[in-house]
Amino acid sequence: MSAPTSSDPKVAVVIGVGPGLGMSVAHRFGREGYALALVSRSDTRHADYVASLAAAGIDAGSYVADVRDGERLGAVLDAVAERYGHIDAVYYGPGALDLDARPESITETDSAGVREAMSWMYPAVDVVNKVLPGMVERGDGVLVFAGGLSAVVPMPMLGALAVSSAALRNYALTLNAALAEQKIYVGNLVIGGLIERGDIHQLLTAHPERYGNIGERTLNPDDIADAAWELAARRDRAEVTFNVLG
Repeated sequence: MSAPTSSDPKVAVVIGVGPGLGMSVAHRFGREGYALALVSRSDTRHADYVASLAAAGIDAGSYVADVRDGERLGAVLDAVAERYGHIDAVYYGPGALDLDARPESITETDSAGVREAMSWMYPAVDVVNKVLPGMVERGDGVLVFAGGLSAVVPMPMLGALAVSSAALRNYALTLNAALAEQKIYVGNLVIGGLIERGDIHQLLTAHPERYGNIGERTLNPDDIADAAWELAARRDRAEVTFNVLG
């Protein structure tokens, strides 16, 4: 793998790209001169995503990987590094597989449910282990994680998801403390609300008879993406919270 030169673009990997926050993050980093590698479990919408970024003058490629398939995810990160020579930033924000599934309350959660929920958190560690050595070698890098409000506010109805959200947040903040002196920035987004344009938002708004009126409990993904960029650029705090749930 060749060392990047001053003329090479920085490269950001967006893991869990979707029509809401993932694409907003891609566009935001793209406006700052990053080339984008988009990763999601299906390529169904990749062509539209890449075209959207190309229309904005942003170089982007797409890759298929379910984060819970460690071998495949590692191969994708290798492919990105091989294509560009380096990975400068990673956004980690994969969503739940079954959008229509409702978690059991924390009082009904068993260890199997926690293990299943944690299967979305463990890959974050694998991603860091994969990209961190290169960042340390270059003396710079950005890692941004996205999780739910249940990481900081007790939300019993989310059950095992609250456990995994808290674990992901703790991991991010602990990495932030560990890597600050090595000029590797790690930030965390705490998100409390439905993200507009996202898959879950689309599901809920398409079936008001089932889910009710979501009212003003929504968040603009562009605002969150701006916050993610500000965290990475300023590096003056480890976390930002969005909460429209009260």
